[in-house]
Formats: sequence, structure tokens, C-alpha cells
Amino acid sequence: MTAVACPFFMPVDRLGDELWILPPRLPLNDAHRGVCRAASEPFEPPERSQRELCNCGYARGLCERFPESAVDAVRFSIASENEGIVQVVYVMEREHSPEAHGVLEYSVVESNWRGEVGEILAAQARAFLARYLERDGETQTASRDHRERFSADHP
Repeated sequence: MTAVACPFFMPVDRLGDELWILPPRLPLNDAHRGVCRAASEPFEPPERSQRELCNCGYARGLCERFPESAVDAVRFSIASENEGIVQVVYVMEREHSPEAHGVLEYSVVESNWRGEVGEILAAQARAFLARYLERDGETQTASRDHRERFSADHP
């Protein structure tokens, strides 16, 4: 499992890494810009709040918009990938303890979730999954290039 994100944070796009010498490990794999959906009206927090609270979870008592009765954070992890279906496990936490969990299935071929997924959870899981798929593609390309070079060197 990775770090956690605020359960009300709707990621829209990636933030740059220029504020960090070495970017930290973040719950959605990258820092994201987005909107807060804790209240009825979406709100775009200042970039500093997004970096320090929205992207990192556990904002209770630090963010005035955070509802007291809500879960504190959501974690994501890749469970498996088989025949173009990626299973993403999520765990919603309250006070560092699991409150709810589940498995989401994403079809890489169809570019969509299988089954019903809430809008915020889907956006967060998609942000997490995007970096995984990018890295997986880079790994597969590097592996293929290595195999091709090896084959050429060892007929």
C-alpha cells in the first residue's frame, strides 16, 4: 500500500515536481491539482493546501472544509493485472484504521471501470492507475528492447 489521499479530493491534473528536490512518495503516485468536494460546492484550494493536505490525507483539524464525521483518507494498491484487467484495491481509513475497502476493476482495452464506482473514488483511482500504467509500459518497452538487443548479440 502507499500513502493516502483525502477522500474528498477530486484530482484534475498533475502538479509539477519543481517545488521538491526529490519528490515525495504520494498516494496517487504524483502530486495532483484538483478540487475539494467536501461541501456541496466544489472548491479549488490553494496549491500549498493541495500539496500538503489534499494529496496526503488526514486533514481533519487542519482543513476547515473537512467534515468531522467522514473517513480521513483513502489508500490504493495494485492487486493484479491479467488480460487487460487491472484490479485496484482501495481502503478508506478513519483515525488510521480501516473503515471500508473494496476492489475496483479497470479495463485497459476499454479504458473504463467495470461496475459502479463513485465519481471521486474513480478519479483518484484513475490518477493512481495512470502512473502505474505509464511505468508498466516503460518496463515492457525496456524489457522488449533488452530482449531484442540480447537476441541480436546472441544469434
